[in-house]
Amino acid sequence: MFVTKEQNMKPTHKNKIKKVLFILSAGLVIWYIFCLPRKLFDVSYATVVTDRNHELLGARIAEDNQWRFPAIDTVPPKVKTCLIEFEDQYFYRHWGVNPLAIGRAIIQNIQAKKIVSGGSTLTMQTIRLARREKRTFIEKFIEIVWATRLEFRYSKEEILGLYASHAPFGGNVVGLEAAAWRYFGHSSNNLSWAEAATLAVLPNAPSQIHLSRNRKALSDKRNRLLKKLLDKKLINSSTYELSLNEPLPGEPLPLPSIAPHLVSYFYQQNKGNYCTSTLEKGMQQQVEEILNRWNGDFSRNDIRNLAALVIDVRKNQVIAYCGNVNFESKRSANQVDIIRSPRSTGSILKPFLYCALLQEGILLPHTLQPDIPVNINGFQPQNFNRQFDGAVPASEALARSLNVPAVYELQAYSVPKFYDFLKKAGLTTLNRPASDYGLSLILGGAEGSLWDIASAYNNMAQTLIRTTTHPEQTVNEKPFLLLSESTQNSTQNSMYDPGAVWQTFETIKEVNRPEEIDWKYIPSMQKIAWKTGTSYGFRDAWAIGVTPRYVVGVWVGNANGEGKPGLTGAQTAGPVLFDIFNILPASSWFEIPYETLTEAEICMESGHLKGRYCEHTDTILIPRNGLKTTPCPYHFSVHVTPDNQYRVYENCAGSEGIQTVSWFALPPAWAWYYKQHHPSYRNLPPFKPGCSPDGQHQPMQFIYPQPQANISLPKQLDGSPGQVIFELAHNQPHATVHWHLDENYVGTTENFHQITLRPDKGKHVVTVVDNEGNTLSVSFNIL
Repeated sequence: MFVTKEQNMKPTHKNKIKKVLFILSAGLVIWYIFCLPRKLFDVSYATVVTDRNHELLGARIAEDNQWRFPAIDTVPPKVKTCLIEFEDQYFYRHWGVNPLAIGRAIIQNIQAKKIVSGGSTLTMQTIRLARREKRTFIEKFIEIVWATRLEFRYSKEEILGLYASHAPFGGNVVGLEAAAWRYFGHSSNNLSWAEAATLAVLPNAPSQIHLSRNRKALSDKRNRLLKKLLDKKLINSSTYELSLNEPLPGEPLPLPSIAPHLVSYFYQQNKGNYCTSTLEKGMQQQVEEILNRWNGDFSRNDIRNLAALVIDVRKNQVIAYCGNVNFESKRSANQVDIIRSPRSTGSILKPFLYCALLQEGILLPHTLQPDIPVNINGFQPQNFNRQFDGAVPASEALARSLNVPAVYELQAYSVPKFYDFLKKAGLTTLNRPASDYGLSLILGGAEGSLWDIASAYNNMAQTLIRTTTHPEQTVNEKPFLLLSESTQNSTQNSMYDPGAVWQTFETIKEVNRPEEIDWKYIPSMQKIAWKTGTSYGFRDAWAIGVTPRYVVGVWVGNANGEGKPGLTGAQTAGPVLFDIFNILPASSWFEIPYETLTEAEICMESGHLKGRYCEHTDTILIPRNGLKTTPCPYHFSVHVTPDNQYRVYENCAGSEGIQTVSWFALPPAWAWYYKQHHPSYRNLPPFKPGCSPDGQHQPMQFIYPQPQANISLPKQLDGSPGQVIFELAHNQPHATVHWHLDENYVGTTENFHQITLRPDKGKHVVTVVDNEGNTLSVSFNIL
């Protein structure tokens, strides 16, 4: 039997057809699988910020100037019911396309000879919103295909959420949540049945039926939907009657404007996102109210800006963030977020230096520090009251915020070390070398932000509560602003010694409060460690307060840097700080971190460890490194006559005899000022005539100038060269001192030792000799 050529070709031809059909089919399947874009809606969203309980604080409009909130996951039950009943009753029964609805639409359109119905399901409408193309038959086919594909990717609830989030609601309002806030002033979760029905019918024809026009048509549409809900027993008759009587909303409402500076910050950092902050709306509003009230008082003195920050220490979360006042006003730089703006620190950093000195064992809490005139290469710090105490305990110097002792302490600690300490503490605004700041670093020579500084105080507090009451507590570099981030374990080892922190807080809780009453004698008033700061020229006023539960930071001033008399931390920022603490829950004081402290016997007069000749001592807790400090250097044994009038030596005691006593004697320059505030202080008695001093105790000390000082002499008004006033302290009130400039005698002083000289440019030496033959010299340089 023979097979023809034509018969032999038939199977091959059929195979080719099958292959083509297979390829086409596979291509269609692949196209169907991948036809839906991975990102369905390629649009910009508004930046929405809520408090920790999802209550709206504020929002910033999307980049395309649409109020389109980020997509929601679920639609509230009332709105869901209204949408389904109005748009797609069979939503839960179809796979994206309703054949019956499409058939009905075709018949209606043929009968009307125009398009009166599209037969679109909510899924198809979602696709149309995403594609934003003109309505054509081809487009309708694409919508049908994409709709079925969308049903495979998302659940019904998610599809409903996509539709509700992108449906137009008139004007530039897009999406359910934005519409709820713009038209009704609250969240979609709190919509009434009438409000839900209104929003359900609006997207159907937002260009024809709008709140500002065709209100009658909108009301009729809403009421028909309500009647449908009643007929289906989805609402009862009383709800129906009440809903009919609810008026339609008027003009769009402004969105809330709570914590506007934080909203702006999130707009910059998380543009187009839904941000759940750590703030507590009620607390935020109370703090804003306090700042606005104080702003009314301060503005009378032309002080126009305030900022405040409240941190929950244990949660390490910010609960109130007020970057400034009067955000809507643009006249006084009110939109500047002061919390993140670098400002001169004033004295607000002094507790960090005190803590650093304690934890490194450089001083003890009450060690005497010099408070005398100082000139270091032209830098002449002054205390706020322009007076000197001679010597003052370190704790008292901090509590009184004395500048001169702080400069001496920083000189002892070193500027580079403290600079590094502040960097580790989180100050991000130190952008110059340490040498540029010099010793002014402790007096406001550097800039810091309220955010950084309050965070650093917060870290100190966290160190204490982790060590004592909450060992599981972690120490974080910065407090959290986003609730989602606060659950992360981004922790670091504390740079602080708990004992040093506790001593620091114990010291600054003694700072005098703005209240006229003495808080220490009122048991109901909580303990607060707090510190103020005032920048040079009265430009910035600071106050930071700490309890085991909260850190509160306040800044007062003018954002443009304009100084005002009376703009001090104690007079302005301090009262605001305590007003804020008054609305916060009180707490007990920090527990003592005994494991990081040790008992030590100290000299009560000098604050040093007990020395050999200290007679009055006390036992206190000190950081462990404090045991490395030197014993008291100001007590020593001296031989005096029985009446304590003269010092003597055994070989010249005479018939009167001698007695050995312990004497507390400060350096002469310290003593000169110290005895003015401590009348009981006694200088060392002079040597008895005929007894030669052994040179062990120098009775004189230069107050000015400091050794190796560089001195500039500005010209006088008449053009003549300037002069230098040299000052000397002598521990004998009636001593006579002879002065020499470069070995040339220039004069004699008695009782009060000051002399005015006019040295030439260059290096010089001033030498003094007292009536007992004691000699002292100081070198200096005239620039």
